[in-house]
Amino acid sequence: MSGAGGSVSLARATLVFEWKRYLAAVLAVAFSGLLVLVQVGLLLGQFGTVTVIVDRAQADLWVVAANTESFDLAREMPSRIEMRLRMHPEVETVQQMVSGLGDWRTRDGGKVTVYIWGLDTDADSLSWPVSLDTALRDRLREPGSVLVDVVDTNKLKAGIGETAEINNRRIRLAGLTEGFRAIGGANVLSSMTTARELQGEALDQDYAQYFLVKLADPTRAALVRDQLQPWEEDPEFWVLTPAELSVMSQVYWLLESGSGVGFGFSAVLALLVGVAITSQTLRGAILAALREYATLRALGVSLPSLRRVVLEQAWWVGVAGLLVTGLLTWAIYATAKANYVAIAFPWWAVGGASFFTIAVALLSGLLSLQPLYKTEPAELLR
Repeated sequence: MSGAGGSVSLARATLVFEWKRYLAAVLAVAFSGLLVLVQVGLLLGQFGTVTVIVDRAQADLWVVAANTESFDLAREMPSRIEMRLRMHPEVETVQQMVSGLGDWRTRDGGKVTVYIWGLDTDADSLSWPVSLDTALRDRLREPGSVLVDVVDTNKLKAGIGETAEINNRRIRLAGLTEGFRAIGGANVLSSMTTARELQGEALDQDYAQYFLVKLADPTRAALVRDQLQPWEEDPEFWVLTPAELSVMSQVYWLLESGSGVGFGFSAVLALLVGVAITSQTLRGAILAALREYATLRALGVSLPSLRRVVLEQAWWVGVAGLLVTGLLTWAIYATAKANYVAIAFPWWAVGGASFFTIAVALLSGLLSLQPLYKTEPAELLR
């Protein structure tokens, strides 16, 4: 009993034969971890829609106006910057991309704010998302053709082949995308020509919001980025890798939208609720087995050994809760994807939630140790 192996065996045996006592603790830990992980997944999925074009484009470097806070908030830059970028010997291609806001007028006269993204529709396009069918690219070459996400068709009250208006200019819905929904409003993909026409005088022909760069050797992107980066006191533009632009944009939305504060509050709440319920459940299990623990004390088992047993039990409760969390998370992920809900579970989010789940169980075990101090041999006489 005093050895580590014996302590683990007793802890496991207790959990197996008295599993009903610990089921509530397992579920409390599982749902605490589930709450945190699903919140992270929804948050990342939501903010990931801001940079979905960056993440799925084929550019090695992105050039945006200096002091840009987020991809969707890029400002105009003069087209002459393109020539400066092309002068670098390792730059193969530079392409422009434009964006802007618009009002989509529905059939019933309502208006929906849309984000217009003007993509290059050539065969060697760097802005064309790799997840989209090339047939859609051919359709966008037709003047006035646009694409919207499948989840936005009800909001925009439009179907494939139907016409509508953006900024009082007629457009035709040429096809649907998946995974390109916006945080607010709707994303509208179009060709560069159509995007400029829809914005009219709002966008000068000699300006663009983005320059996309393709390198001869993509593995040297970080080095070329540093060489292209202007280091004057007031630079005109920034050069970023796709990952840097994506992270910068999502961090901006996380901190500036208020969602980050809300997530932190709910995560702390989940921790407190999980610890409270789990510790009380473990405490109740210890009280129910108090005579057994007192018997072990009478047989010479030390109090530290009993404490190790309880902490071992808390550990296995955490592991069991983690398995339940994994199964429920998979079910939620599948359901979300089937209903076009933006959700993402990167490895670091899963790892963090796993640590959180085990921490809830171990902290609960520590808080439930107090009844062990009553396990004196005299307890058997009561």
